Amino acid sequence: MRGYTDEESRTLRTAVYGAMVLVSVAEEGALDQESHAGVEAMATLPPEVRSVIDAGAPELPSGSLADVEDGVLAALRASMSILSERSPADASAFAAAVVGMCEKVASADGRVGEDEDAVIGKVRAALTP
Repeated sequence: MRGYTDEESRTLRTAVYGAMVLVSVAEEGALDQESHAGVEAMATLPPEVRSVIDAGAPELPSGSLADVEDGVLAALRASMSILSERSPADASAFAAAVVGMCEKVASADGRVGEDEDAVIGKVRAALTP
């Protein structure tokens, strides 16, 4: 299987880290617990994707929170397109892993708030073909 281009790698990192950030900032919470929960949950990513995520720093879109959200959701959709071309099984596993990561981040403080749940819904929708 061919490796990911630099652009594809950046897109995947933006999608994964960005999704977790969106959930984390949706409501006040225990940032340290949320960060730890998200990083721990990354272990559920498909191995080849996880190696790409671990290989570089995340790059989040700039601008307002709405701009960041739009950019992250676009990166999630693009990631699904990239992965679907390579391996539908990896694409499906990626979607499940990202949603799972977001749920872990949201529940890290013991509860999932309404705003966190709404962001998870947006992430889930972006990952659905």
